[in-house]
Formats: sequence, C-alpha cells, structure tokens
Amino acid sequence: MTAHSATATRVRTGGPRDDRPEILEHVLGWVLVVVTAMLVTRLGLL
Repeated sequence: MTAHSATATRVRTGGPRDDRPEILEHVLGWVLVVVTAMLVTRLGLL
C-alpha cells in the first residue's frame, strides 16, 4: 500500500474544505486581525 492510496481512503471528519478560493481565506483572516487590533486599541488594552 502506498502513501497515496492510504490517504485516498480516509474518511472526511468535517474539517475545512478545499473547494473555497484561497484568497478569500486570506482576506477573511486579515479582516479578523484588523478588527481585533481595532478592538484592543479602542478598549485601551495596549
């Protein structure tokens, strides 16, 4: 059994899907970073 055939038979466990555009994931990540930084700054935690 090769490594490829072993990974091809794995069952999906509900993790992130690969059909979403990668750029969307990066943009949403940066939006989260900016919103968190704004919140921290507004609350005076920094």
